[in-house]
Amino acid sequence: MLFSAIVWDPSKGIDLGFFMIRYYSMMYLVAFVLGWYIMKKFFKNENISEEKLDPLFIYAVLGTLIGARLGHVFFYQTELLWEDPLSVVLPFSFKNGFEFTGFQGLASHGAAIGIITAMYFYSKKHLKKNILFILDRIVIPVAIGGVFIRIGNFINSEIIGKPTNSDYGVIFKQLGETFPRHPAQLYEAGCYIIVFIILWFTYWKTDKKEKTGFIFGLFLVMLWTVRLLIEVVKEAQVVGRDAWALNTGQLLSIPFILLGFYFILRPKKTTPIEEK
Repeated sequence: MLFSAIVWDPSKGIDLGFFMIRYYSMMYLVAFVLGWYIMKKFFKNENISEEKLDPLFIYAVLGTLIGARLGHVFFYQTELLWEDPLSVVLPFSFKNGFEFTGFQGLASHGAAIGIITAMYFYSKKHLKKNILFILDRIVIPVAIGGVFIRIGNFINSEIIGKPTNSDYGVIFKQLGETFPRHPAQLYEAGCYIIVFIILWFTYWKTDKKEKTGFIFGLFLVMLWTVRLLIEVVKEAQVVGRDAWALNTGQLLSIPFILLGFYFILRPKKTTPIEEK
C-alpha cells in the first residue's frame, strides 16, 4: 500500500503534577513570540521606533484571544450565553460543578475581527498611521502563526477531517475511533506556510507594500480561500449544520474574501514609509 493510516494518540502536554502545560497553549505562545520578532524586522526596515512594538504585542494578543473566544461563542456555541455564561470570559466551567477547562473554543474568524479592531485602536493611539499600514504588515506573522495554531488543533485531535473511506489518513485514537480521517488541520497548516511565503515575498521583493491595503487584501483572499476549500473535507463543528450546502466556516470566509478583492483591486493609494 502506498499509504497507510497513522494512529494518532499524543500527549496533550507536559504534566507537572499540579498543572499541565498544554502543547496547544504553547503553540499560541510560539505564534505570538515569532510574530513579535517578524514585526520587529519590519519596524526596523521602516525606521519605526521599537518602543511601539510592546504595545503592538499587547493589542495583538488581546485582540486575538478576545475575538477568537467571542467568535466561537457567537458563531458556534451560542448556548453558552445562557447555559454557562461565566465560561465565556473565564477559563472555567460551572455547568456541572467547578472545573478548570481553559478557553476551549477559539474561532479564527472571530480572531480576525478581533485583530482588525485591535489594530484600529493601536494605530490611532500609538502608530499615528492609517490602519491599513499596520494591517499590511501584521497579516504576515498572522499567516505563519496560523500554522502553529493548526498544529495545536492536530495535537488536541480537534477540528477533524471527514473519514477518508480508505487506508489513507489519521486515526484519532483519543476520540475512540478506529477508522482514518483526513488530517484537515495539517492540510490547513501546510497551505498557511505557502500563504506566508507569498506574503513575505510580496513585502520584501515587490513594491506592493506601497499600495495601501494590497498585502492585507492578498492575505484575506488567500487565507480564507484556503479555509473555504479545506472545509470541504472537515466535519461540521456544530451539530445539525452538516447538511448545510456551505458550513459555518465557509459562510464566514466569503465576506473576508470579497473584502480582500476590494483592497487588491481598488485604485492605488500609497502610504509613506517614513514615520511621522
